[in-house]
Amino acid sequence: MKIMKVLLKILKIIGIMILIIIAVLVAVYLYADNRRDIKPGYNQEIEPGGTLEAKYLAGGDFETMKFTAKAEDPIKKYTVYYPAELASTDKEYPMILVLNGTGGKATKYEAQFDVYASWGFIVVGNQDKTTGTGVTAVATLHFMLEQNENPDSVFYHKIDLDNIGITGFSQGGAGVFNVLTKYEEASYFKAATPLSPVSEYMTSLATDYTYDSSLVKIPIMIFAGTEGEFELETVLPLVELNKQYDKITVPKVMARRVGMIHDQMMYAAGGYVIAWFRWQLMGDTEAAQVFIGETPELFSNPMYQDVAVDLG
Repeated sequence: MKIMKVLLKILKIIGIMILIIIAVLVAVYLYADNRRDIKPGYNQEIEPGGTLEAKYLAGGDFETMKFTAKAEDPIKKYTVYYPAELASTDKEYPMILVLNGTGGKATKYEAQFDVYASWGFIVVGNQDKTTGTGVTAVATLHFMLEQNENPDSVFYHKIDLDNIGITGFSQGGAGVFNVLTKYEEASYFKAATPLSPVSEYMTSLATDYTYDSSLVKIPIMIFAGTEGEFELETVLPLVELNKQYDKITVPKVMARRVGMIHDQMMYAAGGYVIAWFRWQLMGDTEAAQVFIGETPELFSNPMYQDVAVDLG
């Protein structure tokens, strides 16, 4: 009888310990799943190597607002940042669609959305953690197109449908290529920027989101980092970046940011991502000087190497 009581006590203690372990694991998962990958003020911590890079990293003059809407899995929620003045003007604003990297979601990148929106863009993303096929990006585009036609929406007739850009990091970068090459909705997009996208070669080996970069039909700029790319063969080593760049026949730009590893490319080239979209979607002639003119800043910026520009 005594032995049974002791055994029951031991089992009870073990059960409590198991529950504690489970609770800790759940807490750790929830923390990691919701921890911000890009924190407010991130743009102030990036070292610029040029005057224009510094300007566009610093943030624009627009005050911003946030809008969210629930959706079914795997999108779960749409997150949109936009210039606050949008609600009280008759202007249309260019839009940037953002695709998450593997395991990422828009709520982890809100600081970046905010900076982009401060330059006059509507910036939209979702909670999908596997964006490579482009399916949820297209669904997100349709959601915003519906908002543009909904008289009850703050975005009613506020989206400049002729000036929509698309960007994405890692798997999201591969998703950008898929959106642009596999869907009728590709016609909505005017310019693109994949950031350290999973290479075309690697997607063909082990994923369901393989793509063909030669099929892209709009101006595109591809960025990667210089550190770790040869070890991270599932991402974008220089040899694969060069192959993809050579295949693309439309206006194109490529560069690698010095000293940056894969994950840092979510945000490290943000100044030039903004400059690219300001030029391509808004006709910002100052931003264009990063890429064209007698002395394009991108070529003289010591923070970048392996720069190639062919804008036709």
